[in-house]
Amino acid sequence: MLVEKLKKKKIGVLYGGMSSEREISLKSGKAVFKALEQMGFNVCAIDVDKNVADKIKKNKIDIAFPVLHGSLGEDGSIQGMLEMMGIPYTGCGIFSSAASMDKDVFKKFLKTENLNTPAWFVLKQFQAIPKIKKYPIVVKPVSGGSTIGITIVKNSGQFLKAVKNAFHYDKKIIAEQFIKGKEITCAVLKGEVLPIIEIVPKKGFYDFDAKYKKGGSLHIIPARISKKAYKTARNYALKVYELFNCSAICRVDMIIDRDDKVWILENNTMPGMTETSLVPDAAKFAGLTFNDVILKILECL
Repeated sequence: MLVEKLKKKKIGVLYGGMSSEREISLKSGKAVFKALEQMGFNVCAIDVDKNVADKIKKNKIDIAFPVLHGSLGEDGSIQGMLEMMGIPYTGCGIFSSAASMDKDVFKKFLKTENLNTPAWFVLKQFQAIPKIKKYPIVVKPVSGGSTIGITIVKNSGQFLKAVKNAFHYDKKIIAEQFIKGKEITCAVLKGEVLPIIEIVPKKGFYDFDAKYKKGGSLHIIPARISKKAYKTARNYALKVYELFNCSAICRVDMIIDRDDKVWILENNTMPGMTETSLVPDAAKFAGLTFNDVILKILECL
């Protein structure tokens, strides 16, 4: 849709939400709202709660721009509601959102295409806890992001506590092989791969504070990895974008191990848009402003 046509429409930025990632969604949503307003769009902000459908009707929006992280926003729920209401929306659709959000389903899809991902198993509530033969492992909620509820478990004494912590955020959890190496992320914007970022946490683990607090981590662009690994990571990101039928934007998190092997960890179908977020940093390195990124997302309607 042409920009001039879009400026005749009313755009509703859906942000906030009811997940554990509400705080980050509020920051991302405010940044997107500000950008759209600066560019002259007719825009309103809608804080998503259980009455969101009524709020959307009251504001009489023509287009929705979801900036929601976590459950009931990044998992296909809001997308399904918008489709039922007949309201066009930016970003990924129901399938790509739901399949990427569920880490178990996501990894199963990767395996069908022989894409490399760490070994894993799933635990449900009230299920017998298995004995782990090899540590460390990563325990995290099956659906969720921003490293909320995640623990790197180094021994059997830490495992039960990590499981209980993850179950606090989800009814299903995933225990995944820990891969030691360089953390990288690669975004795909409107079908084009952005520069790969190497993430170097100040504390040694890319946790919530490292992600969202200023100075919590370094974003090194381009990533300090071999040409071979760089090419593989770019190809993986694009394959994920295509395999999951993503639209406009996604960001694929990966690890490069000591043998230069690339491992896919997760796909973010609604990546952060805060002042410390990764996608705006990668876009800036590629010569794109924050406003450029927002326009490209809109153009994929």
